[in-house]
Amino acid sequence: MPQAIATAAEGTRDGAGSAAPGSATGAAGAAQAPGSDFAPLLRAVKGQGLLERRTGWYAAGITANLVALGAVITGMFLLGNTWWTLLLALPLAIFWSRTAFVGHDAGHAQITGERRTGRAIGLVHANLLLGMNEAWWNDKHVRHHANPNHIDKDPDVGVGALVWTQKQAAQREGFARWLTRNQARLFFPMLLLEGIALKISGFQYLRQQPARERALSALLLVAHLGLYATLLLTVLSPGKAIVFALVHHALFGLHLGMAFAPNHKGMEMPDPDGERWGHLQRQVLTSRNVRGGILTDWFLGGLNYQIEHHLFPSMPRPHLRLAQPMVRAHCEALGMPYAETGLIESYRQALQHMHEVGEPLR
Repeated sequence: MPQAIATAAEGTRDGAGSAAPGSATGAAGAAQAPGSDFAPLLRAVKGQGLLERRTGWYAAGITANLVALGAVITGMFLLGNTWWTLLLALPLAIFWSRTAFVGHDAGHAQITGERRTGRAIGLVHANLLLGMNEAWWNDKHVRHHANPNHIDKDPDVGVGALVWTQKQAAQREGFARWLTRNQARLFFPMLLLEGIALKISGFQYLRQQPARERALSALLLVAHLGLYATLLLTVLSPGKAIVFALVHHALFGLHLGMAFAPNHKGMEMPDPDGERWGHLQRQVLTSRNVRGGILTDWFLGGLNYQIEHHLFPSMPRPHLRLAQPMVRAHCEALGMPYAETGLIESYRQALQHMHEVGEPLR
Protein backbone atom coordinates (compact mmCIF):
# COMPACT_ATOMS: atom_id res chain seq x y z
CA MET A 1 0.00 0.00 0.00
CA PRO A 2 2.74 2.59 0.67
CA GLN A 3 3.68 2.54 -3.04
CA ALA A 4 0.10 2.99 -4.17
CA ILE A 5 -0.21 6.72 -3.65
CA ALA A 6 2.98 7.55 -5.48
CA THR A 7 2.02 5.25 -8.34
CA ALA A 8 -1.50 6.60 -8.69
CA ALA A 9 -0.47 10.23 -8.72
CA GLU A 10 2.78 10.06 -10.65
CA GLY A 11 1.47 7.45 -13.03
CA THR A 12 -0.80 10.07 -14.60
CA ARG A 13 1.99 12.53 -15.21
CA ASP A 14 1.92 12.18 -19.01
CA GLY A 15 -1.80 11.48 -19.34
CA ALA A 16 -3.75 13.30 -21.99
CA GLY A 17 -6.17 16.05 -21.16
CA SER A 18 -6.91 19.71 -21.76
CA ALA A 19 -8.12 22.65 -19.79
CA ALA A 20 -11.77 22.67 -18.89
CA PRO A 21 -13.72 25.68 -20.19
CA GLY A 22 -13.43 28.61 -17.81
CA SER A 23 -10.58 27.08 -15.81
CA ALA A 24 -8.01 29.26 -14.07
CA THR A 25 -5.33 28.55 -16.68
CA GLY A 26 -6.78 31.20 -18.95
CA ALA A 27 -5.93 31.52 -22.63
CA ALA A 28 -2.22 30.95 -22.15
CA GLY A 29 -2.70 27.76 -20.17
CA ALA A 30 -5.45 26.45 -22.45
CA ALA A 31 -3.14 26.84 -25.44
CA GLN A 32 -0.71 24.32 -23.95
CA ALA A 33 -0.93 20.56 -24.24
CA PRO A 34 -1.31 19.65 -20.55
CA GLY A 35 -0.42 16.03 -21.16
CA SER A 36 3.16 17.02 -22.08
CA ASP A 37 3.66 19.99 -19.75
CA PHE A 38 4.87 17.88 -16.84
CA ALA A 39 7.60 15.90 -18.60
CA PRO A 40 10.25 18.68 -18.74
CA LEU A 41 9.69 19.51 -15.07
CA LEU A 42 9.99 15.85 -14.11
CA ARG A 43 13.28 15.53 -15.98
CA ALA A 44 14.65 18.65 -14.29
CA VAL A 45 13.65 17.46 -10.82
CA LYS A 46 15.14 14.02 -11.41
CA GLY A 47 18.30 15.65 -12.73
CA GLN A 48 18.72 17.48 -9.43
CA GLY A 49 18.35 14.21 -7.51
CA LEU A 50 15.28 15.48 -5.67
CA LEU A 51 13.43 12.18 -6.00
CA GLU A 52 16.21 10.26 -4.26
CA ARG A 53 15.20 9.14 -0.78
CA ARG A 54 16.63 10.62 2.42
CA THR A 55 16.54 7.58 4.68
CA GLY A 56 19.08 9.02 7.12
CA TRP A 57 17.09 12.25 7.49
CA TYR A 58 13.95 10.30 8.26
CA ALA A 59 15.76 7.95 10.65
CA ALA A 60 17.01 10.94 12.65
CA GLY A 61 13.57 12.55 12.63
CA ILE A 62 11.78 9.39 13.71
CA THR A 63 14.28 8.82 16.51
CA ALA A 64 13.94 12.41 17.74
CA ASN A 65 10.15 12.16 17.71
CA LEU A 66 10.15 8.88 19.65
CA VAL A 67 12.52 10.39 22.21
CA ALA A 68 10.21 13.42 22.53
CA LEU A 69 7.20 11.15 23.05
CA GLY A 70 9.13 9.23 25.68
CA ALA A 71 10.05 12.48 27.43
CA VAL A 72 6.41 13.58 27.58
CA ILE A 73 5.33 10.22 28.99
CA THR A 74 8.14 10.37 31.54
CA GLY A 75 6.91 13.82 32.52
CA MET A 76 3.43 12.42 33.06
CA PHE A 77 4.78 9.84 35.49
CA LEU A 78 6.85 12.45 37.29
CA LEU A 79 3.88 14.78 37.74
CA GLY A 80 1.57 11.92 38.68
CA ASN A 81 -2.10 12.17 39.61
CA THR A 82 -2.54 15.93 39.42
CA TRP A 83 -4.39 18.32 37.16
CA TRP A 84 -1.00 19.81 36.22
CA THR A 85 -0.43 16.67 34.15
CA LEU A 86 -3.16 17.94 31.85
CA LEU A 87 -0.67 20.53 30.55
CA LEU A 88 1.28 17.70 28.92
CA ALA A 89 -1.70 16.96 26.64
CA LEU A 90 -0.46 19.79 24.40
CA PRO A 91 3.08 18.53 23.71
CA LEU A 92 1.75 14.97 23.43
CA ALA A 93 -0.73 16.15 20.77
CA ILE A 94 2.04 17.99 18.92
CA PHE A 95 4.33 14.96 18.83
CA TRP A 96 1.39 12.73 17.87
CA SER A 97 0.96 15.00 14.85
CA ARG A 98 4.65 14.52 14.06
CA THR A 99 3.95 10.79 14.23
CA ALA A 100 1.06 11.19 11.80
CA PHE A 101 3.32 13.08 9.37
CA VAL A 102 5.77 10.16 9.44
CA GLY A 103 2.93 7.74 8.70
CA HIS A 104 1.80 10.00 5.85
CA ASP A 105 5.29 10.07 4.33
CA ALA A 106 5.64 6.30 4.71
CA GLY A 107 2.37 5.85 2.82
CA HIS A 108 3.82 7.91 -0.03
CA ALA A 109 7.00 5.76 -0.17
CA GLN A 110 9.04 8.87 0.68
CA ILE A 111 11.04 7.14 3.41
CA THR A 112 11.99 3.92 1.65
CA GLY A 113 11.29 2.22 -1.64
CA GLU A 114 11.07 -1.16 0.06
CA ARG A 115 7.36 -1.93 0.31
CA ARG A 116 7.43 -4.10 3.45
CA THR A 117 9.62 -1.67 5.36
CA GLY A 118 7.44 1.26 4.37
CA ARG A 119 4.30 -0.54 5.46
CA ALA A 120 5.90 -1.56 8.76
CA ILE A 121 6.76 2.09 9.46
CA GLY A 122 3.20 3.07 8.61
CA LEU A 123 1.66 0.38 10.80
CA VAL A 124 3.79 1.28 13.81
CA HIS A 125 3.24 5.03 13.51
CA ALA A 126 -0.42 4.98 12.52
CA ASN A 127 -2.03 1.86 13.99
CA LEU A 128 0.10 1.28 17.08
CA LEU A 129 1.13 4.78 18.16
CA LEU A 130 -1.96 6.70 17.03
CA GLY A 131 -4.75 4.13 16.80
CA MET A 132 -5.43 5.22 13.22
CA ASN A 133 -5.80 2.53 10.54
CA GLU A 134 -3.09 3.16 7.93
CA ALA A 135 -4.96 1.05 5.35
CA TRP A 136 -8.03 3.30 5.69
CA TRP A 137 -5.90 6.42 5.41
CA ASN A 138 -3.96 5.19 2.37
CA ASP A 139 -7.11 4.07 0.55
CA LYS A 140 -8.71 7.47 1.10
CA HIS A 141 -5.55 9.40 0.37
CA VAL A 142 -4.68 7.65 -2.89
CA ARG A 143 -8.08 8.61 -4.30
CA HIS A 144 -7.55 12.18 -3.18
CA HIS A 145 -4.12 12.42 -4.83
CA ALA A 146 -5.33 10.92 -8.10
CA ASN A 147 -8.16 13.47 -8.48
CA PRO A 148 -7.81 16.35 -5.99
CA ASN A 149 -10.92 18.49 -5.52
CA HIS A 150 -12.85 16.41 -8.08
CA ILE A 151 -16.35 16.30 -6.64
CA ASP A 152 -17.08 12.79 -7.94
CA LYS A 153 -13.70 11.19 -7.21
CA ASP A 154 -12.01 12.91 -4.28
CA PRO A 155 -13.36 11.66 -0.93
CA ASP A 156 -12.06 14.82 0.75
CA VAL A 157 -14.72 16.91 -1.01
CA GLY A 158 -17.55 14.41 -0.69
CA VAL A 159 -20.64 15.08 1.39
CA GLY A 160 -19.96 14.61 5.09
CA ALA A 161 -20.27 16.81 8.11
CA LEU A 162 -19.19 19.62 5.76
CA VAL A 163 -19.96 20.20 2.09
CA TRP A 164 -17.90 21.93 -0.57
CA THR A 165 -20.26 23.05 -3.34
CA GLN A 166 -23.57 24.90 -3.38
CA LYS A 167 -25.10 21.94 -5.20
CA GLN A 168 -24.22 19.72 -2.24
CA ALA A 169 -25.53 22.38 0.14
CA ALA A 170 -28.90 22.55 -1.63
CA GLN A 171 -29.56 18.89 -0.79
CA ARG A 172 -29.05 19.31 2.96
CA GLU A 173 -32.03 19.02 5.28
CA GLY A 174 -32.74 19.39 8.99
CA PHE A 175 -29.73 19.67 11.27
CA ALA A 176 -27.34 19.15 8.35
CA ARG A 177 -28.84 22.22 6.67
CA TRP A 178 -28.19 24.32 9.79
CA LEU A 179 -24.68 22.92 9.98
CA THR A 180 -23.97 23.92 6.38
CA ARG A 181 -25.29 27.44 6.96
CA ASN A 182 -22.77 27.85 9.77
CA GLN A 183 -19.97 25.56 8.62
CA ALA A 184 -17.37 28.30 8.24
CA ARG A 185 -17.66 29.43 11.86
CA LEU A 186 -17.96 25.84 13.10
CA PHE A 187 -15.00 24.47 11.14
CA PHE A 188 -12.26 24.87 13.74
CA PRO A 189 -14.48 23.79 16.67
CA MET A 190 -15.41 20.68 14.68
CA LEU A 191 -11.73 19.84 14.25
CA LEU A 192 -11.65 19.19 17.99
CA LEU A 193 -13.56 15.98 17.24
CA GLU A 194 -11.26 14.86 14.43
CA GLY A 195 -8.83 12.94 16.63
CA ILE A 196 -11.61 10.62 17.83
CA ALA A 197 -13.21 10.47 14.37
CA LEU A 198 -9.97 9.13 12.89
CA LYS A 199 -10.02 6.21 15.30
CA ILE A 200 -13.67 5.41 14.59
CA SER A 201 -13.13 5.50 10.82
CA GLY A 202 -10.15 3.19 11.16
CA PHE A 203 -12.13 0.55 13.03
CA GLN A 204 -15.02 0.84 10.56
CA TYR A 205 -12.64 0.23 7.66
CA LEU A 206 -11.51 -3.11 9.08
CA ARG A 207 -14.52 -4.78 7.44
CA GLN A 208 -13.19 -3.82 4.01
CA GLN A 209 -9.71 -5.25 4.52
CA PRO A 210 -8.62 -8.77 3.51
CA ALA A 211 -8.69 -11.23 6.40
CA ARG A 212 -4.94 -11.40 7.14
CA GLU A 213 -4.46 -7.65 6.77
CA ARG A 214 -7.55 -7.04 8.91
CA ALA A 215 -6.22 -9.25 11.70
CA LEU A 216 -2.92 -7.39 11.89
CA SER A 217 -4.54 -3.96 11.67
CA ALA A 218 -7.10 -4.83 14.33
CA LEU A 219 -4.43 -6.28 16.64
CA LEU A 220 -2.39 -3.08 16.49
CA LEU A 221 -5.42 -0.82 16.89
CA VAL A 222 -6.58 -2.72 19.97
CA ALA A 223 -3.01 -2.76 21.32
CA HIS A 224 -2.93 1.03 20.96
CA LEU A 225 -6.14 1.43 22.94
CA GLY A 226 -4.87 -0.91 25.63
CA LEU A 227 -1.50 0.84 25.97
CA TYR A 228 -3.07 4.30 25.93
CA ALA A 229 -5.65 3.39 28.59
CA THR A 230 -2.99 1.68 30.71
CA LEU A 231 -0.77 4.76 30.57
CA LEU A 232 -3.51 7.17 31.60
CA LEU A 233 -5.01 4.97 34.30
CA THR A 234 -1.58 4.21 35.74
CA VAL A 235 -0.75 7.90 36.06
CA LEU A 236 -4.16 9.47 36.67
CA SER A 237 -7.43 8.78 38.42
CA PRO A 238 -10.26 7.65 36.08
CA GLY A 239 -11.84 11.11 36.03
CA LYS A 240 -8.60 12.92 35.25
CA ALA A 241 -7.70 10.22 32.68
CA ILE A 242 -10.93 10.82 30.76
CA VAL A 243 -10.39 14.58 30.76
CA PHE A 244 -6.79 14.13 29.62
CA ALA A 245 -7.84 11.82 26.77
CA LEU A 246 -10.52 14.25 25.57
CA VAL A 247 -8.23 17.29 25.69
CA HIS A 248 -5.37 15.37 24.08
CA HIS A 249 -7.48 14.10 21.18
CA ALA A 250 -9.09 17.52 20.70
CA LEU A 251 -5.69 19.21 20.39
CA PHE A 252 -4.41 16.43 18.13
CA GLY A 253 -7.38 16.77 15.78
CA LEU A 254 -7.04 20.56 15.75
CA HIS A 255 -3.35 20.38 14.87
CA LEU A 256 -3.90 17.91 12.03
CA GLY A 257 -6.83 19.95 10.72
CA MET A 258 -4.73 23.10 10.76
CA ALA A 259 -2.12 21.28 8.68
CA PHE A 260 -4.57 19.95 6.09
CA ALA A 261 -7.11 22.79 5.88
CA PRO A 262 -5.03 25.24 3.78
CA ASN A 263 -4.15 22.74 1.08
CA HIS A 264 -7.15 22.61 -1.28
CA LYS A 265 -10.21 24.31 0.23
CA GLY A 266 -11.29 27.21 -1.96
CA MET A 267 -9.10 26.16 -4.89
CA GLU A 268 -10.22 25.09 -8.37
CA MET A 269 -12.69 22.20 -8.57
CA PRO A 270 -12.58 20.38 -11.95
CA ASP A 271 -15.87 20.17 -13.81
CA PRO A 272 -16.96 16.49 -13.64
CA ASP A 273 -18.56 16.87 -17.07
CA GLY A 274 -15.64 18.76 -18.60
CA GLU A 275 -12.50 17.52 -20.29
CA ARG A 276 -9.95 15.69 -18.16
CA TRP A 277 -7.01 17.82 -17.08
CA GLY A 278 -3.40 16.72 -17.45
CA HIS A 279 -1.34 15.87 -14.37
CA LEU A 280 0.34 19.29 -14.03
CA GLN A 281 -2.91 21.20 -14.39
CA ARG A 282 -4.87 18.81 -12.16
CA GLN A 283 -2.39 19.05 -9.29
CA VAL A 284 -1.31 22.71 -9.48
CA LEU A 285 -4.67 24.41 -9.96
CA THR A 286 -6.33 22.53 -7.10
CA SER A 287 -3.54 23.10 -4.56
CA ARG A 288 -2.35 26.01 -2.44
CA ASN A 289 1.10 26.50 -0.91
CA VAL A 290 1.71 28.26 2.40
CA ARG A 291 4.67 30.60 2.72
CA GLY A 292 6.92 30.36 5.75
CA GLY A 293 10.25 29.29 7.12
CA ILE A 294 11.58 26.34 9.06
CA LEU A 295 8.96 26.68 11.80
CA THR A 296 6.11 26.58 9.25
CA ASP A 297 7.67 23.55 7.57
CA TRP A 298 7.90 21.81 10.95
CA PHE A 299 4.41 22.73 12.14
CA LEU A 300 2.73 21.69 8.87
CA GLY A 301 4.89 18.64 8.27
CA GLY A 302 6.01 19.88 4.85
CA LEU A 303 2.42 19.97 3.62
CA ASN A 304 2.79 23.71 3.11
CA TYR A 305 4.50 22.71 -0.15
CA GLN A 306 1.26 21.15 -1.29
CA ILE A 307 1.78 21.83 -5.00
CA GLU A 308 5.18 20.15 -5.06
CA HIS A 309 3.91 17.31 -2.89
CA HIS A 310 1.02 16.63 -5.26
CA LEU A 311 3.21 16.77 -8.34
CA PHE A 312 5.84 14.49 -6.79
CA PRO A 313 4.15 12.51 -3.98
CA SER A 314 7.17 10.24 -3.42
CA MET A 315 9.55 13.20 -3.07
CA PRO A 316 11.14 13.21 0.42
CA ARG A 317 9.86 16.00 2.63
CA PRO A 318 13.19 17.91 2.90
CA HIS A 319 13.38 18.16 -0.90
CA LEU A 320 10.02 19.88 -1.37
CA ARG A 321 11.46 23.29 -0.48
CA LEU A 322 14.28 22.74 -2.97
CA ALA A 323 11.87 21.81 -5.76
CA GLN A 324 9.60 24.81 -5.21
CA PRO A 325 11.56 27.40 -7.27
CA MET A 326 11.72 25.01 -10.21
CA VAL A 327 8.00 24.27 -10.08
CA ARG A 328 7.05 27.94 -9.71
CA ALA A 329 9.25 28.96 -12.63
CA HIS A 330 7.83 26.17 -14.79
CA CYS A 331 4.27 27.25 -14.05
CA GLU A 332 5.10 30.89 -14.78
CA ALA A 333 6.63 29.90 -18.12
CA LEU A 334 3.38 28.14 -19.03
CA GLY A 335 1.17 30.98 -17.80
CA MET A 336 -0.33 28.65 -15.20
CA PRO A 337 -1.39 30.15 -11.85
CA TYR A 338 0.72 29.09 -8.86
CA ALA A 339 -1.15 29.75 -5.60
CA GLU A 340 0.89 30.66 -2.55
CA THR A 341 -0.13 32.65 0.50
CA GLY A 342 0.57 33.15 4.19
CA LEU A 343 -0.78 30.77 6.80
CA ILE A 344 -3.48 33.08 8.19
CA GLU A 345 -4.57 34.10 4.70
CA SER A 346 -4.80 30.43 3.69
CA TYR A 347 -7.25 29.84 6.53
CA ARG A 348 -9.22 32.94 5.56
CA GLN A 349 -9.55 31.72 1.98
CA ALA A 350 -10.62 28.24 3.07
CA LEU A 351 -13.21 29.62 5.49
CA GLN A 352 -14.44 32.11 2.89
CA HIS A 353 -15.09 29.24 0.50
CA MET A 354 -17.05 27.33 3.15
CA HIS A 355 -19.03 30.49 3.94
CA GLU A 356 -19.91 31.01 0.26
CA VAL A 357 -21.01 27.38 -0.11
CA GLY A 358 -23.54 27.86 2.70
CA GLU A 359 -24.65 31.32 1.52
CA PRO A 360 -27.83 30.17 -0.36
CA LEU A 361 -29.11 28.54 2.84
CA ARG A 362 -28.91 31.71 4.91
